[in-house]
Amino acid sequence: MMRTLYAGVSGLKNHQVRMDVIGNNISNVNTNGFKSERVNFQDMISQLMSGASEPRDNVGGVNPKQVGLGSMVASVDKLMHQGALQTTSKNTDLAISGEGFFVLADGSKKFYTRNGNFDVDKEGWLVNPANGMRLQGWNATKSSDGKPNVNTAADTENLKVPLFQKEPAKETSFVRFKSNLNSSVQAIPAGVSDADRVKMIMDADPAKRRGHITSMNVFDDQGVEHTLKVFMWKSDTNKWTASVAMQGAEQLSVDVTGSNGQNTEVAGNTRLTLGFSPDGRLTSVSDGADMRNQDNLNAKVSFRLAGNPAVKNIELRLGEAGQVDGITQFSSAFTTKAVEQDGYTMGYMEAFEINDTGMITGVYSNGARNILGQVALANFTNPEGLTKSGQNNFVESINSGNAIIGTSGIQGLGGINAGFLEMSNVDLADQFTDMIVTQRGFQANSRSITTADQMLQELLGLKR
Repeated sequence: MMRTLYAGVSGLKNHQVRMDVIGNNISNVNTNGFKSERVNFQDMISQLMSGASEPRDNVGGVNPKQVGLGSMVASVDKLMHQGALQTTSKNTDLAISGEGFFVLADGSKKFYTRNGNFDVDKEGWLVNPANGMRLQGWNATKSSDGKPNVNTAADTENLKVPLFQKEPAKETSFVRFKSNLNSSVQAIPAGVSDADRVKMIMDADPAKRRGHITSMNVFDDQGVEHTLKVFMWKSDTNKWTASVAMQGAEQLSVDVTGSNGQNTEVAGNTRLTLGFSPDGRLTSVSDGADMRNQDNLNAKVSFRLAGNPAVKNIELRLGEAGQVDGITQFSSAFTTKAVEQDGYTMGYMEAFEINDTGMITGVYSNGARNILGQVALANFTNPEGLTKSGQNNFVESINSGNAIIGTSGIQGLGGINAGFLEMSNVDLADQFTDMIVTQRGFQANSRSITTADQMLQELLGLKR
């Protein structure tokens, strides 16, 4: 009977632990990124009353006689399955869909969390606003060509978003064309004066128009805007002439590097000849001295600006030979259009966004978009082996394995969803069911104790 008392006490203690875990789960039902836990029991050591015996010639074997001495907690398991994602529309709220943890730092100490509730502090650091721990990743650095680059092979560092930082002006290095020249128009004879040619190109009646003008605003290295114009007119069957002009430019010229590698610059030349196949595909470009008829058909515009003796260059990207990705010649309306150039004036970073790989991109007032950095994720061989440290954080333990740091989508790491938070994975229906089972288990153990007590009372009553 004394064994019953102690077995019942162990049952009460174990069910109390289970109830503690259930209560903790329920209290964190609305805690972002919380991972629920469960308690597993196992029997305690058993007292051997008699051992087993093997079969003999005249009798069979006898099993051992053992009396259990109660139960004990076997484990408290973390349930690391995915929680539902809740939309917040806040760009610094991040949720992981799949495996992995965000990495936070408090000085040299590293913490890991599924809670992606982040914000930007006054110095631009991405932090957990509850405790100030800084989100880890890789900040972008500029390479020798001025383009931002993220080195994910380096050690992680505190991520910074430099809101309202200046972005210096960038001079235009290329202009890309996506256009069509109407093959149905009549050619303009070579002897027509420049003034008459411009009238024919700009005729108010579209039916009489024999060419088109396209213009694109380009920028110098100080961000000053200049208008680059290209006059195009039909000069012969499947041939068009393009004349380049630029506001404020001096010593303007245009030349082509031929397919043979030759580059004979003709000072003051501002015209190009575009050749087309009968089916309307661009096949060649020539500056009168050199011709290019394969691969990318580009031309270089060279010029100087007042007050700056340096020669500036802009590449005209007209298309690929034999393709329809650039300038074409079909019997359709003129759509001569320069669709892209890479220059801009000085601007300030006004906003930023984070994509599903954790890449942070700054959006500037001048229309520029630059990579600022990338969010790091961590995973472990045994995530259930992590130790909870409070504030929705985990730390490594000797059984979790070392952190495997990487980017979203690599080495089994999940995707990052900006504007979402991961909700707790606590299932209230399961918790309330477990609560009933735990209550009944606790109640049954208390009954075994009271029953054993009554039996002891009966034993003591034998003396009377």
